[in-house]
Amino acid sequence: MLFLLSPSEFELDASYSLSYSWLEYTEADAGPAANCNCSAILQGDPEAISEARLLNITKDFHKSVHIPEEYYINVTQDCREFQVTRKYLMFPLSQEEEDFPLAYSIVVHQKVQDFERLLRAIYAPQNVYCVHVDKKADALVFAAIMSITSCFPNIFMVSQPVSVVYAAWPRVQADINCMTDLYNVSTTWKYFLNLCGQDFPLKTNLEVVRSLQSLKGANSMESEKMPDGKKWRMQSAFQIVDGNIMATGKAKDPPPFNLPILSGNAYFVACRGYVRSVLEDSRVKELIEWAKDTYSPDEFLWATIQRMPGVPGSKWPNVKYDLSDLNAIARLVKWQQHEGSEGSLEAVYPECHGNHVRSICVYGTGDLQWLIEQHHLFANKFDVDTDPVAIYCLEKYLRRKALLSIR
Repeated sequence: MLFLLSPSEFELDASYSLSYSWLEYTEADAGPAANCNCSAILQGDPEAISEARLLNITKDFHKSVHIPEEYYINVTQDCREFQVTRKYLMFPLSQEEEDFPLAYSIVVHQKVQDFERLLRAIYAPQNVYCVHVDKKADALVFAAIMSITSCFPNIFMVSQPVSVVYAAWPRVQADINCMTDLYNVSTTWKYFLNLCGQDFPLKTNLEVVRSLQSLKGANSMESEKMPDGKKWRMQSAFQIVDGNIMATGKAKDPPPFNLPILSGNAYFVACRGYVRSVLEDSRVKELIEWAKDTYSPDEFLWATIQRMPGVPGSKWPNVKYDLSDLNAIARLVKWQQHEGSEGSLEAVYPECHGNHVRSICVYGTGDLQWLIEQHHLFANKFDVDTDPVAIYCLEKYLRRKALLSIR
């Protein structure tokens, strides 16, 4: 049985003597961020959260916790030193996890420190990881991520990187290219999960495995009736001009096979059979070709495939099987327009304690108590430049929970 760690049990006790305690995150790993009371923060203590906020507004603090790209390039000259220094888990923590390997696609374009902390939090030697770095990314970012991935036999750079354009087809193509590589590199993984560099897990690998096992081969992703206000995205053709998506003024033909187009998002959890359908099913291939000149195809393609009869792990397209992002397990996002004060019946979730980027909450320490109570596997967005304490407290909490589960 999984050992469930509550925030109140977060601090070490006198009897704690795990042989794996050296893999715990300590003050030395976090620098000044370790001065915050993570246990109290995870319990929602207002004083501890206020102290963290005061720390976060000082430039010297952010400068002291920032890890430059050059660090990763230098330390990975000795891969063993990098693995040990950064405390990667280089062995499976349980037979259950070893027998249920996962496949990850991670799309990145900047912020190497965010990416590396995400990678460290989800790394397990039995899993496989494909990393897609945007072709437009800074050369130093590419070099740093290449150096990191080269230190692990089960992590690789995508074989066909693309130049990602917001709301355009290349964002989907990046994941498809990683899907292809992951499908070909290993026949043993059970589920595919796609992430971006500013995601972070809310669960340990064992908890992720058990959550996926409970799906019994089904997929989990947002898939709902398309709102009228979004139908324009697939009724007209679009093209990329000078790195931006632009309308052509031409009307599109209806989707192939009279498929009902469903609303969803770019991030999902899918069984191996679903990935096989994306790569091999002739119906899916026709849908993909049709979608290539639409606006924001990532927000309907996966959701539509999920409702196609015969696709492994899918659901029937009847409205009764619609699934919202809050009910799916893949990813938790706080949209600004759905936030509200505590007790508000109109609010979907509490107000953001960080800041907003494109109407999405970049989480702060005050969001952590709420986050760890949710059933989602991952949350977006986290950013060291916004709140390094939030990331440190969450990663420390998850690492200790993972180690305690093998006691």
